[in-house]
Amino acid sequence: MHQTATGLVHSAPDLRTVMAHDADELASKLTNWQQSYDQISSGLFRGALTELRLPQLQVFRESLSQSVRQSCRVWPDAIWFGLPDHGASTRINGRQTEADRIMVQPGNVEFELVTPSAYSIFGIVASRELLAETARRYGSRIDWQRVQSAELLQVDAQAQAKCLRLLSQLLPAEGPAAGGHGGGDGPWQELLLGALIDMLDHSSVEPALAASLKRRRHVVSLAREYIMAHRGDSITVPELCERVHVSRRTLQYCFEDVLGMSPMLYLRMVRLNGVRRQLQDGGAIGDVAGAWGLSNFSQFSSDYRKLFGQCPSASLRSRSTAHALR
Repeated sequence: MHQTATGLVHSAPDLRTVMAHDADELASKLTNWQQSYDQISSGLFRGALTELRLPQLQVFRESLSQSVRQSCRVWPDAIWFGLPDHGASTRINGRQTEADRIMVQPGNVEFELVTPSAYSIFGIVASRELLAETARRYGSRIDWQRVQSAELLQVDAQAQAKCLRLLSQLLPAEGPAAGGHGGGDGPWQELLLGALIDMLDHSSVEPALAASLKRRRHVVSLAREYIMAHRGDSITVPELCERVHVSRRTLQYCFEDVLGMSPMLYLRMVRLNGVRRQLQDGGAIGDVAGAWGLSNFSQFSSDYRKLFGQCPSASLRSRSTAHALR
């Protein structure tokens, strides 16, 4: 066990736990994923990731103290299954989950999650080859094309509970148990794959997106593209409405349905997280804030402290400390 800039890391051949105090830093620690996290709710961030890996299988538990917007991409030729702990509500690409749903995405495709505060989720990522071979051994006939395009699967409650129990034993909330599970592809792999296939055998694909949600996704996408293309400007909500050709009420509905937040909150969140991310790479605070359209320094400093629980200069000090420890 040794100290790193992100916290304590317990290492084994294929099992590790990482703790972080920055959402985007935690995002970078999940092996072979491309991710970016923006903190939404206010307060100091605490996150933990426990990960178990084999050549064709990755299992992890992620815990987040604050609400986060996540942009994710799984490694190629694999399928990800997301099981929120205790059925916690999540948005995947704007769709709200329910207790008897699990999330699914194919590898090498970008998707978005919006997760609440005090959140924990289990993830299973397996190669398509391993999943197909396991299904054949169990005599299951699963339509993998439908599974990959589903986003949400409704599953049998008992099969879901069994899978969650196995995941909780493999990846306890307090981190690896003494001795860990670092001994290769032991019986846990077969048990977990069997539980996953059983869930998929008793699953049904959620109905296709309603036309109204597709339209709201499109409106939000246009607004976000404009925000990022003009991030140095002091963009207002009326300006966004004009650019995407919708009323203020429509824009509000679209953002609340897709992201669970108002356009104004999204604007503030994306700017402040952009500043924080850039400060981690160095730079003068005033220059970085100005580059994100935050020209009123006192207001920016107050908003930054409210969201992250620390002032902008503390982020620079954290960066300096992290570099000193490397």
